Order: sequence, then structure tokens, then C-alpha cells
Amino acid sequence: MSDHPVVTPKSPHQPPRQVSPYVWLCLAAGIASVLYRVLVLGQKEQTALMFIGLPTAIAMLITFLPRSSSATGMIMKGISLFLLLLGILFIEGFICILMAAPFFYAVGFIVGVFADKARARREFEKRFRVVVLPVLVLMSLEGITGALSFPRDEVVTVSREVSLPPAAAREQLARGPEFVLSELPAFLKLGFPAPRRIDGSGLETGDKWRIHFAGGEGKPGDLSAEVIESGPTRIRVARVSDTSHIAHWLDWKDAEWTIAPSGTGSRVTLSMRYRRLLDPAWYFKPIERYGVKIAGEYFLAQTYQTP
Repeated sequence: MSDHPVVTPKSPHQPPRQVSPYVWLCLAAGIASVLYRVLVLGQKEQTALMFIGLPTAIAMLITFLPRSSSATGMIMKGISLFLLLLGILFIEGFICILMAAPFFYAVGFIVGVFADKARARREFEKRFRVVVLPVLVLMSLEGITGALSFPRDEVVTVSREVSLPPAAAREQLARGPEFVLSELPAFLKLGFPAPRRIDGSGLETGDKWRIHFAGGEGKPGDLSAEVIESGPTRIRVARVSDTSHIAHWLDWKDAEWTIAPSGTGSRVTLSMRYRRLLDPAWYFKPIERYGVKIAGEYFLAQTYQTP
């Protein structure tokens, strides 16, 4: 009897070893990361091309990968992996990921559902190509040019009743607020830069103010403004410069205070004008308006703190 081990030859018909679907997911997430960087370099990361176009591309890319039991499940996993890469490798802030996530998951879910349905019924694939995909592409174009943008200029107004006569309310406003971070509204604690201190005083024409923002997303920076109109009951300041990370989302224009007598003392009204920089408008317009509104209310509350 031979002492040599018996080697069983491999069958020529043995199927090749399959690549794990997670390898394909990593590849798709890597390609999506490259597309993201292309958008950033092309300064299109604030447009709908980032928030609708990119998730559409990711979802479509994953549908072309080797089939798994559920295209929707694969797309959701691929999007989750990409968002993790966005936060870990590219060091994007929590706010950017929080704003992008609803778009990515919604678009991925829509594409995935049609991809899964198309496996059983061919008509769903036709509906997706003829109806859904063109709509997603058109929505992705918002903000690329001025002609493809909705109106961006916004005005938000807030008011506060104070127990001071108008002259005293004006003097208090001239001293400026003392920011207490513990009283910052919950929405503004999600990762937005927070106002830490204010430099400057006075409400006469030419007086300058500077608010220093730090913490949250982005590097510390300053919002500088100058008084351009001054009266006993009406003051207007205009932005001079803004190096805070807030300038990544909106462009401040000016702010106007009016002080009118009321039954309790005075009614101080603050109107803030800015230009929205993020698209699509149907999503970011209400979010920015809400953020500006509570920021204005916080400013008035810190200016006229109750002893």
C-alpha cells in the first residue's frame, strides 16, 4: 500500500468562489466618495446635485452590482457605509450628514423599491426609466445656475415685549447681549457654531460690532457688522464680513431693529435679511427660516434678560 496521500483532483465544473457583497458595497461607497469630492472641487456641494443627484447615482450604481436578495437592502447598506465614510474619512460635520441623510435614504429607497419590483414585473423597470429617473435628474439640477434656482432672498422677523420704555430699551440694545450657552435653543445645539462673545457697542452710524462663533461644525470665525442707519426707534446694521461656518449655509445681508411703545413698556422687533445658499429650496428654505427665527429670538432674549 502506497504511503503517499491520495489527492482528489478538483472538478473542472466547480463554480468559482463568489465575492462577498460587502466587497461590492465598499467599492460602490468608494466610487461615491470620489463623486462627492468632484462636487466639492467643482463648488457644487451646496446644490441639489449633492443632495439628490449623488444619492441617485449611488443607488443606481448599487443596482448594477451582482444581485442579492433585496436591492433595497443593499442600497440602504451602501448609503449607510458612504455616510460613515463621509464622517470618518472626510471629516464632515454632524450637521452636513444630518442634513444629507434624509435625501440619501429617501432616494435610495425609491430606487430600491423599483429595482426589486422590476425583477418580478418588467413594467416597473420601464416606469422607473420613463418617469422616476427623469424626475430625480431634473430635481438634481436645482441650484447649478441662477436660472435653475428658486428665489433665495429671505426675511425673518421676531419680536419681544420688554418692561422698559423705548429710550431705555434702545440703551439696553446698544450694550449688546451677553450670550449664555446653556440657554441656547436645542436646535442650535445640534452642531451649529455658537455665539461665544460680542465685541463692540453703540448704535450710532458707523459703530461696528463683531460676534465670535466657535464650537460645532467648522472653524471658529467672526460675523462683523456696521450700523448704517440710526434713529431713536429704528436701527439698521449691515454685514461687513462673515468668516464663521454659518456663511457656508446662508449669506447674511442686514438686520433692522424697531422699538415701539407698548402696554408693558416696549415692543422690540428684529428683522433679519439673508440669502439662502443651500438647495433644494423646498427642503432647506423652511429649515433655514426656522433656524434664523430661533437665533433671532435667542439674541433678543439674551439682550433683554430678566434680572
